[in-house]
Amino acid sequence: MKHFKVLGSGCKKCATTADLIADQAKALGVEVEIEKVTDMGAIMGYGVMSTPGVVVDEKVIHAGSVPTATVVQGWISA
Repeated sequence: MKHFKVLGSGCKKCATTADLIADQAKALGVEVEIEKVTDMGAIMGYGVMSTPGVVVDEKVIHAGSVPTATVVQGWISA
């Protein structure tokens, strides 16, 4: 199971990103765990300056915008 962290203040873009990951995982039949990280100290610890940020297995893979469905599918399938 992949563990995703969505980094952000809880804004609409952050919620959309978390929902997109969940929806794409369900469509692909893959079980994922999604954690929303809203603590600014923790977000800064990842070096993310603009949100939403996405972390998989403790590695930042995206920051600054809502990813596309195709990009998310790639993360899930990798």
